[in-house]
Amino acid sequence: MWCTSCALAVEGALKRLDGVRDVSVHYPSATLCISGTPAATQLSVIASKVKRLGYRLSELEPVIDAHARLEEESRYLTLRLMVGSLFGMWTMLASILIYAGALPSEQVELVVAWVSGAFSFPVVLFAGLPFYRAGWRTLLAKRPGMDVLISLGVIGAVFVSVGLLWRGSTEVYFDTAVMLIVLLLVGRLMETLCRHRGLKALDALALPDTNVSVFQNDTWRSLPVREVSAGMRTELAPGELVALDGILEGAGWIDTASFTGESLPRHFNAGQKIYAGCRYLGASPLVMQVSAGVGQRRLDRLCDEMRRYQAKKGELQKLADRFAAWLSPLALLLAFLTLPGALLFGLGWEDAFVRALSVLVVACPCAVGLAVPLASLAGSGQAMQQGIALRDPAALETLARIRSVAFDKTGTLTTGMHSVLHWQARDGVDEHMLQRKLSAAVAGSEHPLAQALARWSANQHGQLTEQCLEVSETPGEGRRVQLSNGEWLMVGSASWFTRQQIALPSKAEDTALAFASQVMVADDKGWLATLYLTDQPVGDAAKSVMRLVDAEYLVAMISGDRQGAVSWLGERVGLAREACYAQRSPEAKARLLQALPSPTLYVGDGLNDTLSLAAADVGIAPLSASEAAREGASAQLMTPGIGGVVILLGIAKRTRRIMVQNLFFSALYNTLALGLVVLMAIPPLVAVLAMAASSLSVTLNAARLAWAEPESEPDGKA
Repeated sequence: MWCTSCALAVEGALKRLDGVRDVSVHYPSATLCISGTPAATQLSVIASKVKRLGYRLSELEPVIDAHARLEEESRYLTLRLMVGSLFGMWTMLASILIYAGALPSEQVELVVAWVSGAFSFPVVLFAGLPFYRAGWRTLLAKRPGMDVLISLGVIGAVFVSVGLLWRGSTEVYFDTAVMLIVLLLVGRLMETLCRHRGLKALDALALPDTNVSVFQNDTWRSLPVREVSAGMRTELAPGELVALDGILEGAGWIDTASFTGESLPRHFNAGQKIYAGCRYLGASPLVMQVSAGVGQRRLDRLCDEMRRYQAKKGELQKLADRFAAWLSPLALLLAFLTLPGALLFGLGWEDAFVRALSVLVVACPCAVGLAVPLASLAGSGQAMQQGIALRDPAALETLARIRSVAFDKTGTLTTGMHSVLHWQARDGVDEHMLQRKLSAAVAGSEHPLAQALARWSANQHGQLTEQCLEVSETPGEGRRVQLSNGEWLMVGSASWFTRQQIALPSKAEDTALAFASQVMVADDKGWLATLYLTDQPVGDAAKSVMRLVDAEYLVAMISGDRQGAVSWLGERVGLAREACYAQRSPEAKARLLQALPSPTLYVGDGLNDTLSLAAADVGIAPLSASEAAREGASAQLMTPGIGGVVILLGIAKRTRRIMVQNLFFSALYNTLALGLVVLMAIPPLVAVLAMAASSLSVTLNAARLAWAEPESEPDGKA
């Protein structure tokens, strides 16, 4: 397939098969998703139907093969555009000289007319080939669209021009054919390059094909990850990205944020299962037994499910497509009726063919084709000025109709870093003393909570006055350090303190702060202090959520974190408790998102959010998002916080108003022009100029969006 028309043609043909319930073809990944009875969805039945259209079915291709195919198609279009521009330039120059009467004699004009035709033939025969092929296939699928009109307009212009040249006339229309092809090739190439970015999200989900350390024949060997199968034992180095699913044979710290969205690493014990894409944070090597090799890992299943979500979403059915759906058959009917009608009214064959050609040229919905993309580009330019990068300008139309907005928690609504929310200490201990002791107790620790305490204690006490002589640490529970002055300090969880037989007074724990991460501190005298740490919301979270709620969007937070932390954050940013969903896996996030009123918008930053970004109608990645989230999103915020989401929704609504206006102007033009060209003689050149004028009006109207001041707040649902 070379364009979305191909995808629509395949969809249209397969939807007419008996027993087929639903069909969707995703152009960027060339994926067909079909559901129906077993008899209707047999590969042999589907393949034969698709083959009759000129396409073929194959196995689901790897992402790397899809990239190669799409790059080849981009080069295919680029080459044709270069040929069309190079040869078409000389055709247009020759036509201008003839129309302007700048040539000295009729004989010279005739020679220049032949030159114009000669230069147009590479454009018509080579550059325009994709349109003829797509037009024929859409006709076979009974879904004629713009490609059919373009093909007939080009072929008609060439045949009429050749006939006129043969009779010695210089009123040729090769420039009409060239202009149609080059203008539409530019649009198709932009559309193709824009839609190719969908595959990059799948790229970001793929783990690198590295070697892993495997125990074989009583020794550790390095093997390619694809050669490792279930049952083998592998060794994880400190800081290494886990390449395979497996069961741990020892205990260690694992960063599971890629799947759970938890802001803190978790301590796993022997016998627990971990997944590819997590990261081992321990200090010494750890052995695990592989439970799933490449292709069977949870990450691979996520990638497959993401492909299914993409295919089921299908392409956006723009207002322009709906207008062109009835315009194309109407124009064809009028053109075929114009030819015998003109003959009946006494016109000659030449004039009758020119009249019919003018109908086809006038009907070519260039303005309709430009109406939505130009407004989208203007809107995306305005969004960029506001610090929002739109990877797909076509997403603006959907953004204008959003009904539900869902946010991830960690790294999206929060900063992604813990900080001290509250602290309480025994009598006589002030903040300065506590910070001084803490800075020594947590020095050198790699635990995220210890690093957060180090940042807090450094606010007023940046330099250590004591050195650690001895450090004893229990992973995941606590640490004990001896300072150079002989003092002992302990930092850890309440359960660890109990096992160390340290008495905790009643005021050591505050049940009202149970949602926060709790850290106990003790010295030689016993319990010293308790600190409560949380991942704080970004600065504009509450204000942005309030604006969205006031604009009557359904706003929710969907997280893999604990219920207490999610509920606390929801209260801080102004979300009702029932709108906060905790402890959701990536798959559960996507299912929940699809249950919300559509169209849906999802804002997420991590690998665990890529499935939801694909399942949503539009996905947005915040500034600190991972590469996987950025590639899977339609837009990325280039400034901290989530205020850009509110701004983008406001821009989208104004952009959609411009789109509707453009479609109205272009539809009015096509309707009036078709009526005039049937009633009176309009040369094809005038028809082309009229078509250009309608396109210019659409362009100027879209430019108003770029010149206007941006709307920073959405004004309710469209």
